[in-house]
Amino acid sequence: FFSCSNDTSIRRWLVTGECVQVYYSHTNYIYSLAVFPNSQDFVSTGEDRTVRIWRKGECCQTIRLPAQSVWCCCILPNGDIAVGASDGIIRIFTEAEDRMASAEDLQAFEDELSKATIDPKTGDLGDIKMEDLPGREHLDEPGNRDGQTRLIKDGQKVEAYQWSVSDGRWVKIGDVVGGSNQQTSKSVVYEGKEYDYVFTIDVNEGGPSMKLPYNVSDDPWLVAHNFLQKNDISPMFLDQVANFIIENTKGHVVGPAQPAGGDPFTGGSRYVPGSSNDGSGFGADPFTGAGRYIPGSSSNTSAPSGVADPFTGKGAYSSAAQRQTATNIYFPKTDGVTFEQANAPQIIAKIKELNEGAPQEQKLSEETIESLKGLLLAVCGANSPDAPTIQQISLLWKVSHWPEDIVFPVLDILRLAVRHPQVNESLCGEAEGVQLCNHLLSLMRPEGRPANQLLALRTLCNCFSGRHGRALLMAQRETVLSRAADLVAVYNKNIHIALATLVLNYAGCLHSQPDLEAKAQVLVWRWNWTRSWGVCSVIGGLSVRSPTQSVSVVCPLPKDMGPWWHWCMEKYPRAAVATNVAYHCNG
Repeated sequence: FFSCSNDTSIRRWLVTGECVQVYYSHTNYIYSLAVFPNSQDFVSTGEDRTVRIWRKGECCQTIRLPAQSVWCCCILPNGDIAVGASDGIIRIFTEAEDRMASAEDLQAFEDELSKATIDPKTGDLGDIKMEDLPGREHLDEPGNRDGQTRLIKDGQKVEAYQWSVSDGRWVKIGDVVGGSNQQTSKSVVYEGKEYDYVFTIDVNEGGPSMKLPYNVSDDPWLVAHNFLQKNDISPMFLDQVANFIIENTKGHVVGPAQPAGGDPFTGGSRYVPGSSNDGSGFGADPFTGAGRYIPGSSSNTSAPSGVADPFTGKGAYSSAAQRQTATNIYFPKTDGVTFEQANAPQIIAKIKELNEGAPQEQKLSEETIESLKGLLLAVCGANSPDAPTIQQISLLWKVSHWPEDIVFPVLDILRLAVRHPQVNESLCGEAEGVQLCNHLLSLMRPEGRPANQLLALRTLCNCFSGRHGRALLMAQRETVLSRAADLVAVYNKNIHIALATLVLNYAGCLHSQPDLEAKAQVLVWRWNWTRSWGVCSVIGGLSVRSPTQSVSVVCPLPKDMGPWWHWCMEKYPRAAVATNVAYHCNG
């Protein structure tokens, strides 16, 4: 497998832990790797805003992007390369002419790249002495290698060009700022290191001030993440702090040059370090735009009037421990997903219709149908004063064994009834639970009727709504999943969604349990079932319940689970990723 890290190196390892090769080409942090199907060639992306293609151990192509960072990459099934960057754009690169973008789109991309600004400290440009740089005539000479960078002087500007072997020409990749003759800002020493900016923040009156150091070669999102983590501030402010850094260092971060904007927290004029007479060299408070922030202080005349505490919306600051931790509303999803749709009149009408054509010995009496109707209304009505009776539940269980060609409306009642606590306890308890499970599994036979298969699956999913149902299905996990797997090949979208929901509910039950074997089984089922599915709601549903924590131990995986690994990698918090590992499997 391959690994990449902040030391700008890529390393190839044996599973025994021996490093067999080291690759160098990047000039800053490397964030992501993706391996081609041949398990030898790969793609890398990093903080130097480049995508690099490696073949036979050499960097054969370098693609620069007009963004601060290139976060991630993956190899698509058709061999194309997809990359995601910090500007929120996913770009796809291909070798196939029939899939290439139009000439207008390619020119627009090149124009955007040429408008970017580059600081020498962020790349491989080295120290710049403008008087020693050649003019445009230097671009008439071809480059020595793909991705080679060349600087030329154009009047009072320094432009950076990159040699493209495929095009046979120099492509402008941006204007250089902050060279030896252009100071980006005065350096500030903080904790023994020099920084281009050090913002001062005081979020608690009388408490210690907080320093936010930043270099133009740093990633704003990573700096913001580290600042919030170090000072025990809620991560919900990550975007605010990162955007403040970007806004107040415009002209010195890589990206298209834009006019100065307002302070994102106050709407006032932004603060540009080095433009004030503050001899300390510290910048403005990113939360107020003033020199330092003291909630409720009336003596700070430089702060805009009427500015509320950005963390609480009030005049006082509350610590992170006093605030409810911000959570993602989608991950992890631990409550069960059930099928709630119900149309009681149609269900009863269908039972009456099928009952008329049923064999004489299988016909239901009027009293039986009325009892089923009462049960259905009791479990479907949120404010129903009537609770299901033992007699109604027993009758439902008996009628659920109606002939398979006419039983489906009764199964629909069973699906809705098992959500009710009393029915769930009665049918899923220790005495009757195994019988219910076996009966539903018998209806799920591959040669069975699709309507029965679907309703049996949905009934199993709804069993997770009660404590007894969850206990039953966890105890019968292997049997249920094994029989459910027989329906994967059935070409029916609704059955696929029901199967996905079943796995989803199992994953939810296992979320807080230490049973690694069971979790691994559910993940394997998830992969095996969805490889051939094209239903977005199925894949999306399964993804909601998958792990949200980084994996520390990875077992041998089938060779086609590479996409699953990349999918897991996408769940890592982007600002916390310092080192990623790209796995390739040999079957």
